[in-house]
Amino acid sequence: MHLLVLDVDGTLVDSQAIIVEAQVRTFRRHGLVPPTRERSLSIVGLSLPEAFRVLVGEAGPYREMVDTYREVFFHLRADPAFEEPLYPGVKETLEALARRDDLVLGIATGKSRRGVAHLVERHGWHLLFSTIQTADDAPSKPHPGMIHNALAETGIPPERAAMVGDTTFDMEMSRAAGIYAIGVSYGFHGVGALRDRGAQVVVDRFPDIVPVIDARFAAA
Repeated sequence: MHLLVLDVDGTLVDSQAIIVEAQVRTFRRHGLVPPTRERSLSIVGLSLPEAFRVLVGEAGPYREMVDTYREVFFHLRADPAFEEPLYPGVKETLEALARRDDLVLGIATGKSRRGVAHLVERHGWHLLFSTIQTADDAPSKPHPGMIHNALAETGIPPERAAMVGDTTFDMEMSRAAGIYAIGVSYGFHGVGALRDRGAQVVVDRFPDIVPVIDARFAAA
């Protein structure tokens, strides 16, 4: 068996609109100037405490901002203008991968377990993933803890595992855990940055991961 670990935001789900708006409202509630869109998206993938610590610094009210962000995000979810759609080809590709008898799927995300549960319910992912690792289960990316947990839970060794993500944090986490790193170009970090931080291949469309993992796992 092989393990394919997937990031969520920027890889499976286009969540940039709700993330940016939630940050804007959070900063304004605390009397702070919101970051630029580019800056907002640069920290996606980190756990919320680490993300806000990076954005406002150790001296800033980052712990309080985490609570505000969670409240704001929860309310924005009810607004159709901030829907989090799947990227093209994700639904069909995930379903096809889940039917394979040589592969198990996992998630490693900076989202909370509650946030992932919402997406699982919304998109009908109940039977797709053998392991789900969240910001509640391990240190923030790029620490390899989530990957280590996924490998331990599935009993699959690192040489038979791969990670797909859109951020440098995903690539660094994969490298630290000793697994194959696949980047996607349509997410929140640029292709050059992904390659610099350890991506062994970068694809332009989510379905393009299939031939990549077929070639990789055939050699593993």
